[in-house]
Amino acid sequence: EFSIENKSKVPGYGGLFWQYFEDLDKIQDAQKGLMNITKELYLKVKNGSEASLNKITTNSPLKIGDLVTVRIVLNITEDMEYVHLKDMRAPGFGPMDVFSGNKYTANTRYYMTPRDATTNFFFDRLNKGTYVLEYDVRVNNAVTFSNGISTIQSMYAPEFSGHTKGITIKTTP
Repeated sequence: EFSIENKSKVPGYGGLFWQYFEDLDKIQDAQKGLMNITKELYLKVKNGSEASLNKITTNSPLKIGDLVTVRIVLNITEDMEYVHLKDMRAPGFGPMDVFSGNKYTANTRYYMTPRDATTNFFFDRLNKGTYVLEYDVRVNNAVTFSNGISTIQSMYAPEFSGHTKGITIKTTP
């Protein structure tokens, strides 16, 4: 329980931030705000010069060497500035694009930086609308693991945020 009392006649403004630990595959979507986010994984299958995407579920195991497309969909309900998107990557996935840099996709500019366990996206501005971001990873370990969550948050107003649910991924040799 929290109680806040304003003993002056001047109105106040504030926020409350609660942080705790939870198993990644037990986390549920946190939506219905200014920034809503979903994440899906697809197996990329090449047929000659064409490629098709097959949605990955907990019942569809992957093999070492498979190419996976991570698709993140952002639904922004108000114009936002200085936004950070952190996409946690499963330990069995290795990024295909390992260089940081400026990108232009989905009608917006951002700076993308892959790290050991995450891929980070930094936006100077996100206008109201829907954005689809994709990047590829390669399966490099055979194990059952939690893929983690994706979190989008305003850098200067952290109360404006959203995150995806966690999912479990199975890979085989």
